[in-house]
Amino acid sequence: MRHVTQYRYASPVRESVMEVWMQPQRSARQRLVSFDLEIDPPTQVFSYADSFGNAVYHFDVPQPHDRLTITARSAVESQPPSPLPDSLDMGEWDRLRSEFLRGENFDFLHPHGFARETEALRVYEQDHDIAALRRRDPLTAVRELNRTIYGSFGYEAGVTRADSPIDDVLKARKGVCQDFVHVMVAILRSWGIPARYVSGYLFNDKKHGDRSDPDATHAWVEVFLPSLRWIGFDPTNNSEATERHIACAIGRDYSDVPPSRGVYKGDSESVLAVGVRVSKARAALAEPEFLRVSRPAARTGGPRRAQGGSTAHEQQRLHQMQQQQ
Repeated sequence: MRHVTQYRYASPVRESVMEVWMQPQRSARQRLVSFDLEIDPPTQVFSYADSFGNAVYHFDVPQPHDRLTITARSAVESQPPSPLPDSLDMGEWDRLRSEFLRGENFDFLHPHGFARETEALRVYEQDHDIAALRRRDPLTAVRELNRTIYGSFGYEAGVTRADSPIDDVLKARKGVCQDFVHVMVAILRSWGIPARYVSGYLFNDKKHGDRSDPDATHAWVEVFLPSLRWIGFDPTNNSEATERHIACAIGRDYSDVPPSRGVYKGDSESVLAVGVRVSKARAALAEPEFLRVSRPAARTGGPRRAQGGSTAHEQQRLHQMQQQQ
């Protein structure tokens, strides 16, 4: 995988401080072969594990610059997940009510950020008779919900933003991966099924019917069923998670694990460009031929005097939580 994120500034900014969630996870079915993070302008990079165990890299570019480029290169070996059964017994609903299970998965059972029930979501559930799915066993209900969301939303970039509330996709009936994941996660948690947001990459294969953008990061859902543990579903492509799904980070919603997030100091507009390339090992050295340009990062709040002797015209501003998934 090669993932390039570039911020361009209309005039030089004084400083940038960033965090990135781009390193693929290590797991039983996903072996991290290599990971490299290149920052331009060059700077020292540090890392830590966040509260969900994700690898987070952070850095500070303390000198003036008019461009910031983050290039992440990684290689993984992935294995297909074990085949799922056709169904589970209805007793799985009772097992999901275990106080121990609910305590262990507290973060993934409650509304958070973008993944929460709203009046628009309740209308969507009524219109599609979502409540009827709970008459089936939990595995079958999750599969049917995955299929329902796939069928009731169109995939189209630019209709929603990285920071769009769930009501935007429900109104437009169009969106991208992260929007569909938020809808699915909110419904599953209301059923009492632990559900978490997975951020990563997908090796797109049109012969499998993938409709997600091959030049963007990806997102899908993992649910916890006591008999099966954590299993993945992709509502964007109406599939289960496969060896083509490369997980980087897990969280309660997108806001926990954006590919990158940070602030910069300076009174300048920023323009974002992103390029993602996921390829098989024999073609791993291929470079993306373009970067996708996004809208300027939005101002957050009023001007604030930056620290370290900045003028009253300068301000600290949030980078847009950019790469829609």
